[in-house]
Amino acid sequence: MLRRIICFLKHETVFTVSALIALITACFVLPDREYWGYIDFKVLALLLSLMAVVAGLKGCGAFRALSGFLLCRCKNGRVLALILVMLPFFTSMLITNDVALLTFVPFTVMLLDEIGQEKALIPLLVLETVAANLGSMATPVGNPQNLYLYSAYAMEAGEFFGAVLPLTAASFLLLLGSALFVLPKALPMPEIKQETISDRRKLWVYTALFLLCLLVVFRVLHFGFALLAVLIALFVLDRPLLRELDYMLLLTFVCFFIVSGNLGRIEPVKAFLASLLEKNTLLTAVGASQVISNVPAAVLLRTFTEDVRGLLMGVNIGGLGTPIASLASLITLKLYLAAPGAKGGKFLALFTAVNAAGLLLLLLLAAVL
Repeated sequence: MLRRIICFLKHETVFTVSALIALITACFVLPDREYWGYIDFKVLALLLSLMAVVAGLKGCGAFRALSGFLLCRCKNGRVLALILVMLPFFTSMLITNDVALLTFVPFTVMLLDEIGQEKALIPLLVLETVAANLGSMATPVGNPQNLYLYSAYAMEAGEFFGAVLPLTAASFLLLLGSALFVLPKALPMPEIKQETISDRRKLWVYTALFLLCLLVVFRVLHFGFALLAVLIALFVLDRPLLRELDYMLLLTFVCFFIVSGNLGRIEPVKAFLASLLEKNTLLTAVGASQVISNVPAAVLLRTFTEDVRGLLMGVNIGGLGTPIASLASLITLKLYLAAPGAKGGKFLALFTAVNAAGLLLLLLLAAVL
């Protein structure tokens, strides 16, 4: 029993820490009726719906089919590197950064091993991770912090895209220039099997459900309608998926809702955070993301500022930097360390250098915008 508990705590570190912090703040603000008002049920319902839909699309083989379609048309190594980096960049806009990395990192490890380019594995995985973290900021559904802030501030589409698209465009150009020279141009291209969709009926159903979720995000439909439709579809078509969804992520959000709500009722803490955000929301959001990661930073800081633009840019840019700045980065690290001949120190050194450079450049751009 003790071993299971220790294993759970190690596997769900973020949830464990968030629950502990929530309990600590509850010692200062005892549970009462106001706790219920802390929780954003629309965000939780949307997160659950999107996780289910993306899991369904992945199960159908949609993302593997897409990557196979593109890679079958590669003519040289530079194009191959470009596709491997841009796949997570663009797909993360719709399927979130962590799902993009879970899908394409193992594929990259396998592919480079087949063509004898193991030396390029670390640079490519680092660029793929940066690409997923930066590409995901382009849409409200690209990552949890965007979804939360878009809903919490009741943002208009023009306001949201006006803040993130210039940063996304700059990120694309930086990644384009970096990826082109990771692999040599003259490279024997492997035979890549064209994957097929395993169940086209499910593909169409999940695509329709994803569109429903987008209508909720843009406040055309009520979130309850989409959640009910998704749950019914999973119960009928993919019941096992119901057990595989990341419910711990939802509980982690609940914990940080409690933390944020309680801190907002502790006057010294409230005054301190408000003063930091008043001085510079962008830098405060970036700094908080480096320590507690960008999703909790968004939930925590939202209560203390109305500068949605600065906070939105800060928690997205703040996904660069330390490995915990974006928890999706830890996915790449974990998958890489499981590969034969992995060199963790070398990976972290390059990861830190590339992230620091990207963070500095985008921070300068964001300060000008």
